[in-house]
Amino acid sequence: MARISLEPRRTLLLRIAQRYSRRHYGDVLDPAMALAHNSRVLYADARFEQAVAKFNKLDPVLKELAVMVAAARIGCSWCMDFGYWDARKLGIAAEKLRAVPFWREHRERFSEAELAVMEYAEAVCETEPTVTDEMAGRLLKLLGEAAFVELTFMVGVENLRSRVNSALGLRSQGFADRCEVPATEGAGTGRQGRAQRDDRLRA
Repeated sequence: MARISLEPRRTLLLRIAQRYSRRHYGDVLDPAMALAHNSRVLYADARFEQAVAKFNKLDPVLKELAVMVAAARIGCSWCMDFGYWDARKLGIAAEKLRAVPFWREHRERFSEAELAVMEYAEAVCETEPTVTDEMAGRLLKLLGEAAFVELTFMVGVENLRSRVNSALGLRSQGFADRCEVPATEGAGTGRQGRAQRDDRLRA
């Protein structure tokens, strides 16, 4: 359950954010509702995410896998749920997505570049980061400098998202149910079914 109300005062900024969210995602995102208690924070976050969305030097599939590994490492169920939905739009197989939190046990599902990216993303998330010169050197050869910088930044961005969402107590919002990840028998819908969906995404 969220640690903050998801029914903030309906300001003009919030109404704009809600319309944009419904148009692009089919629902109002819980993180936006939580941040809307502080209009300056909501506005800054929206502008930041719009700028991040324009990055284009890193392969989108590699970027999505890095973001999902970071979310899984931190333990943000909202980010994992949204990530499944976002990744399916890129055509990433559901079986591969389910394996992301446990990629070390399912290495056969991923390419060399994907494995290198996920290992790096996990290392960046550690406290303190455990990135090695060897990891960085391998990725620089595989991706080039511009994409490597974007990868590093995106893992940092996902750390921000995941840690904020987790601290606010935000749970999965049901985005995975809208794609081809099969539902668990008896799983609920809406907010009441989130605990069941969290378990499924980790299965």
